[in-house]
Amino acid sequence: MASVEKDPTRRKTPWVVRWRDEAGKQRKQGFARKVDADRHRAKVEHQLATGAYVDPAAGRVTFEAYAEQWRAMQPHRPNTAARTRSQLARHVYPVLGSRPLAQIQASELQAFVTGLSVAPSSVRPIWATVRAILSAAVRDRRIQYDPADRVKLPELPRQQISPLTVEQVDRLAGAMPARYRAFVVVGAATGLRQGELFGLQVADVDFLRRTLTVERQVQPGQGGAVEPGPLKNRHSYRTLPVGRVVVDALAAHLEAYGSRGREAYVFRDDDGQPLHRNRFNRHVWAPARVAAGLPEVTCHDMRHFYASVLIGAGHNPKAVAERLGHADPAMTLRVYTHLWPSDEDRTRQAIDDVFAGSGKKSSVPTMRPSREA
Repeated sequence: MASVEKDPTRRKTPWVVRWRDEAGKQRKQGFARKVDADRHRAKVEHQLATGAYVDPAAGRVTFEAYAEQWRAMQPHRPNTAARTRSQLARHVYPVLGSRPLAQIQASELQAFVTGLSVAPSSVRPIWATVRAILSAAVRDRRIQYDPADRVKLPELPRQQISPLTVEQVDRLAGAMPARYRAFVVVGAATGLRQGELFGLQVADVDFLRRTLTVERQVQPGQGGAVEPGPLKNRHSYRTLPVGRVVVDALAAHLEAYGSRGREAYVFRDDDGQPLHRNRFNRHVWAPARVAAGLPEVTCHDMRHFYASVLIGAGHNPKAVAERLGHADPAMTLRVYTHLWPSDEDRTRQAIDDVFAGSGKKSSVPTMRPSREA
């Protein structure tokens, strides 16, 4: 229980609230008015009773000090860990790093978000890291509430994906060094993410059943090395049906560049090593896309091409999401909704399909009774 006592020796804050925290440590706080002291006593007693008590001293730790503790405990993959460290050092710590957690206000966070000198799409991952840290601080009872609630983010510009054409994919494959031409064919014909293509092993290809199993991805590691790791989410683990074009391309590629066993990576560099994203993009992909007259195209555009082919063939959003390894068909719709036929197109086609191809009067439904009836 808390108590309120008057201490005549304290001229400015004579009314003192005393209590013991959950660890049994004696705490006190002075107030100029008794009514404020009584209010604080009631608040402390309620928080202690409900388990919502937060030690006022706990929030004095700076954002940077707490964030570094938080970061060290996260089960991040190497790429995610490096990206998080960079986000905090470049964008967050210069603004919020020295601020005590308990003093960070919602208006301050809104100003931070508004002042970020990056594209709106880049604001979101930075803000997601800040939110995660502040949410952890609430759970650790460093602060009583999350000041990040209701902070508004800049609107994302509406951008519609323009998929590559078959002719552009052919040009890109032709501009690649011979060792990597199958990389373009497989990427465009399966929609695998770049790391998934790098992680493809010989054992993942079933030439008889014409399937390709996605089990891992390869990402840059420390010191210029590469590391195999888990996929983006559980939905990314999938087995894809592949056509003759993929089977033939992979067979020719493995015959030309060797397999080194079933656990060997399908695509390797000239030294037989797994592909490193940064080196591949800089020394292989960039020159090829320029030579093909497609200077802005990335590996992810092959994934968009694959999605557009499935949509054009009449696959529904759920099926496309499964092939792409999306966690939710809603995500597939957000990215590719403009590629599906519109409701107006479906309406016209439905009516045309009913009435087309028949000149018989009896095939047209009666909309209202005739006068002769």
